[in-house]
Amino acid sequence: MKKIMSVFSIITLLILSTGCDDTMDMTSEAMVETKQDSRITTANNTFAFNIFRAINREDLENNIFISPLSISEALTMTYNGAKDSTQEEITSALAFGDLTKEEINSGYKYLNNYLNHMDDQIILEIANSLWIREGINIQQNFIDINQEVFNARVQELDFSKSEAEKIINGWIDQSTKGLITNMIKPPIPEEVIMYLINAIYFKGEWSNPFKATETMDDSFINGYGEEKTIKMMRMWDDILYMEEDNYKAVKLYYGDKKTSMTCILPDKTVDINTFIDSFDYEKWHTLQAELNSEEFVNLSIPKFRMEYGPKELSKSLVSLGMNKVFTTQADLSGIYNGLFITDVLHKAVIEVNEEGSEAAAVTIIECGADSVREPITFVADHPFIFVIWDEEMGNILFIGKAYDL
Repeated sequence: MKKIMSVFSIITLLILSTGCDDTMDMTSEAMVETKQDSRITTANNTFAFNIFRAINREDLENNIFISPLSISEALTMTYNGAKDSTQEEITSALAFGDLTKEEINSGYKYLNNYLNHMDDQIILEIANSLWIREGINIQQNFIDINQEVFNARVQELDFSKSEAEKIINGWIDQSTKGLITNMIKPPIPEEVIMYLINAIYFKGEWSNPFKATETMDDSFINGYGEEKTIKMMRMWDDILYMEEDNYKAVKLYYGDKKTSMTCILPDKTVDINTFIDSFDYEKWHTLQAELNSEEFVNLSIPKFRMEYGPKELSKSLVSLGMNKVFTTQADLSGIYNGLFITDVLHKAVIEVNEEGSEAAAVTIIECGADSVREPITFVADHPFIFVIWDEEMGNILFIGKAYDL
């Protein structure tokens, strides 16, 4: 199945970034404050629809499935090493507003802790990592923040060896339960000195599963106006439902009802791309507020698997105001002098069936520098000369030759 309305699938992971459980056991005062501050969620969801619309403008005639949370988390890791106007551009693109760095970091620390433990009826795992070219001295404060806030794995590798991409790809494979593989293609370019990677894996069973016996072949009119035969899952039940002038929506819960999929169906007379281009966080917020009453619904949604990417995101991010970070004018000196982002890659996979949904996403931020030299080596394993001298006046005090030690 090549053409399923992308808006059906995007919502799955958008929902994962909302809500907090008041019973969570958090001891950090900063994290408790962030729990009461909705600005982190608002920023993430604003960015979610902004990046979704930007990507859709590039892929008007293709399926789209992304994890905006994965993208924003990877960019926030980078944000911690940005300075001055570069940091301001990332702040604007991620819709952080007047949030301070401390509020952002404590917010993400709480958010990741919450999402990784919010519902024992589903599997939701968020993992982060930094992979650094061997011999490159990344700022220790940057490493410390990403380990503390994002629980990032940090590892140095010899990027000139083929084992490097195998190790990184192995981490991605493991973090996505095998749904996403071989993201790093050999050889790793010489100018690349670091990869920042976020991976998200989700698996949830419907709180009210579909019956496989009710799944039947049915028609689907794709974006080209072509009629296709697909597998359509069916259910007749009391379901959260709302209807507006040009669309209708339903909400389907997973597990212990702490995550859900919201399906938004524009009227047949409404072009899906026009609809997406006008649909932002404010409209999403309004939709969720109105999606609060159950109706007896004859529900049919496709059974499908969708794979999107690897998608290069720099053009979409530039359209959101992140300009300098992709050029040699970037100030990422909080990570490494002369560093800039050379690539942002994103891939996401989802399968929706009668039992539930399984999804995974990976965001890779590739960082390079204008001229990255291999570390110089000096191994005195053969005869050499040595000099002891007075640096202030230039007097040589001793000189020698190590010929036979």
